[in-house]
Amino acid sequence: MNKKQKAVLISDGICFLFFLVFLFSLPKHLFKSPTSYVIEANNGQLLSAAIASDGQWRFPISDTIPYKFVECITAFEDQRFFLHFGIDPVAMTRAMRQNIKAGGVISGGSTLSMQVIRLSRRQNRSIWQKLTEMWLAMRLEFRYSKQEIISLYASNAPFGSNVVGLDAASWRYFGRKAESLSWGEMATLAVLPNSPSLVHPGKNSTRLIKKRNDLLDKLAKLNIIDKATAELSKSEPIPGKPLPLPQNAPHLLNRFKEEKNSLNVKSTSLTTTIDYDLQLKINELLKRYNNRYKANDINNIAALVLDVKNGTVKSYVGNCYQPENKEFESHVDMIKAPRSPGSTLKPLLYASMLSDGMLLPHTLVADVPTQIGGYSPQNYDLGYDGAISADKALSRSLNIPAVKMLQQYKYERFYDKLKKFGFSTLNQPADHYGLSLILGGSEVTMWDLAKSYLGMARTLNHFNDYQGKYNPHDYDSPIYDKSFKSIVKEEETELNSIVDHGAIWATFNAMEEVMRPGDEGLWEQFSSSQRVAWKTGTSFGFRDAWAIGLTPNYVVCVWVGNADGEGRPGLMGIEVAAPVLFDIFRQLPRSKWFETPKTKLKKMLICKQSGFKAGEYCIDKITELVPVNGEKTAVCPYHKLVHLNAAGTFRVTDKCESTAQMQHLNWFILPPAMEYYYKIKNSDYKVLPPFKPGCNDAGGNQVMDMIYPKNNAVIYIPVELDGTRGKVILNAAHRNSEAKIYWHIDKEFVGSTKSFHQLAVSPLPGKHTLTLVDENGERLVQVFTVLDRDKKNSMN
Repeated sequence: MNKKQKAVLISDGICFLFFLVFLFSLPKHLFKSPTSYVIEANNGQLLSAAIASDGQWRFPISDTIPYKFVECITAFEDQRFFLHFGIDPVAMTRAMRQNIKAGGVISGGSTLSMQVIRLSRRQNRSIWQKLTEMWLAMRLEFRYSKQEIISLYASNAPFGSNVVGLDAASWRYFGRKAESLSWGEMATLAVLPNSPSLVHPGKNSTRLIKKRNDLLDKLAKLNIIDKATAELSKSEPIPGKPLPLPQNAPHLLNRFKEEKNSLNVKSTSLTTTIDYDLQLKINELLKRYNNRYKANDINNIAALVLDVKNGTVKSYVGNCYQPENKEFESHVDMIKAPRSPGSTLKPLLYASMLSDGMLLPHTLVADVPTQIGGYSPQNYDLGYDGAISADKALSRSLNIPAVKMLQQYKYERFYDKLKKFGFSTLNQPADHYGLSLILGGSEVTMWDLAKSYLGMARTLNHFNDYQGKYNPHDYDSPIYDKSFKSIVKEEETELNSIVDHGAIWATFNAMEEVMRPGDEGLWEQFSSSQRVAWKTGTSFGFRDAWAIGLTPNYVVCVWVGNADGEGRPGLMGIEVAAPVLFDIFRQLPRSKWFETPKTKLKKMLICKQSGFKAGEYCIDKITELVPVNGEKTAVCPYHKLVHLNAAGTFRVTDKCESTAQMQHLNWFILPPAMEYYYKIKNSDYKVLPPFKPGCNDAGGNQVMDMIYPKNNAVIYIPVELDGTRGKVILNAAHRNSEAKIYWHIDKEFVGSTKSFHQLAVSPLPGKHTLTLVDENGERLVQVFTVLDRDKKNSMN
């Protein structure tokens, strides 16, 4: 190899090395500074923002830069920006000439590309640093487009104080997004990065105004704006004190912070599905209610609105935000907080029993004093109906029928069902909750509660879309990321779901029957009224008030209470949460009611009085649409064939009456304990006539029932104030209002009663046998246990 070839080879190597240095000289990520967390509504309006971890207001890099800023910043900093390749020889020559003539630095030749490099490096500017900036600016031009370079500059330029970037500056100084700024406002921001340490809004205002006006004159000279616009823009005031950023959804912002990684969002900025106008309206509405409720020391209120069609979040108010009152703990997101749900799970049990063929919509459920393993549920009004249809028990939110239904359904089975609905807070085994599960004995979050109702509404809406099949994704969590796209595949649909279409339809119809607060039932007379399926809930101790409602388009959930769990008198779902619920629905567009899923309903003969599947002895039979599994339910047990004498005044048997003289009638007969209360509220209930003297059917115990205590009950007898042992009131029901009952405890006679069968006794601690005998020899035998006071105290 001769010298010439070696020289060529060396020069090629140097060029290649030079190329490699040039290629890898620019870092992959120019800016590594932390950025503010920012969430926007679905229309791009800023909802909330949080300061970056380094104490700067620095929004993430924006993909779009307003046209006005591009024109202002290039006119002010780099007129030939779109013509040069990172350095501008013309501008540098001019700057050098001006500086030499002035004997100091009065002009710089830096391009916007060079300034981007300088902002990313944050180093003192020596001659060497200046040369390095020029080198890297050229490299920058190879990697990024001109639009991207301006975006980098706009997002990282200093705008005075702790404000970095155009978007943050626009909100901090003008309270609006950059796209909506005027020419005067944009020119003000464009001159700030040039000398942020000297020119601050609110300080050095004369210098700031001069810089802005000079730029406006330059824009007019370049024919970017006309002279009239320039002059009008000069009259605009400059900003004063920095403005606080909007806090219209601070709790959703915090949720986004926590869930950013799981959402697979790389930026700290998120465009949400929130309806901006609706969010502001609900914020204001909750603030009004919050001001009213604070008079009763009820300090917190939250609301969640979901779009059923898209499964998205339309409004998210985790608490009425009042940071000025730290004792109210309004920073706590009550949408995520585990709280007792009160009665809001009852519709889920009702729907589950309908779906599993264990109930029909109007089936009578017992509503009598109840004790189950030491657990004694009470209705809110402390009264009893004896028997009530399941849908009415749901609409009136009666506790005892709900417990009776759960006892039939089994709490273990309901626990598993709630897990399928997606309740994430059931972190104890089913036995831990027991039957109290249906009365708020567990904890749920508003998010999970609303999600379960959203899933049912979506399932019913999709009845036709999936030809009667089910999409398991209907029960997915609501979406608040606007960019998220849910793709439903035909092969994902299933033949079965958590609850079927017919059960959901019947449940929503039952939920619609509740009387609305303040309307006194009159709303049903107006065809224009919005049809809403809804349910309230109140936790034990008046700590949580709930209301959840839905239409085919929206699910709305409201919680009212205190974040610290303090209970307050009057803190009840119907009183404080339901009015908020319906005020929110008034902000939403009206919608038609759910379509009837006819192929998932079956016409069935129903006993009108009992709501059971009609049997041969039912008096009044009607045809109703019921869920298809209703066929599995039992035949009416309350209608029986009875035999009366010719006058119809006595029951008889063939032992004492000729069959030719008998009347054979179908009769609606409730068990004695249910009848005892039912006949009080149902005047049309016909009590069975007594047996004809000498003609009784003794031994079958068709006439007596124990109201309290129930068989195998465990009771505690307290000590009176004077220290004497107290008494327990035994209560029984007899079908014959004139009957006399003889009471025995452990075969020892303790008293008799007539007509009104209550007896006060004071049995010793331990297990006892209670025997009741009436005048006709009918017997009722059961056992109960009296707790020892000392043992009870040790248990507590």
